[in-house]
Amino acid sequence: MLKNLEKVRKDKNVTLTDMADAIKVRYQTISDKINGDSDFKFNEALTIQQKFFPEFDLVYLFERKEPQPC
Repeated sequence: MLKNLEKVRKDKNVTLTDMADAIKVRYQTISDKINGDSDFKFNEALTIQQKFFPEFDLVYLFERKEPQPC
């Protein structure tokens, strides 16, 4: 799960629908990406960071909090 992105998103009242619309994906897709079921493409992450959270570092926002299997 992308806990930093979720915290910042909620703090700034950015909806999952807002983010999904920005990168042109379905609501469920953005939810899956945040939950770690699938990954953000670089251009998607960059769009979200620049549009909604420009004051935050890209690496911070998209840091995974749990170890990923090899």
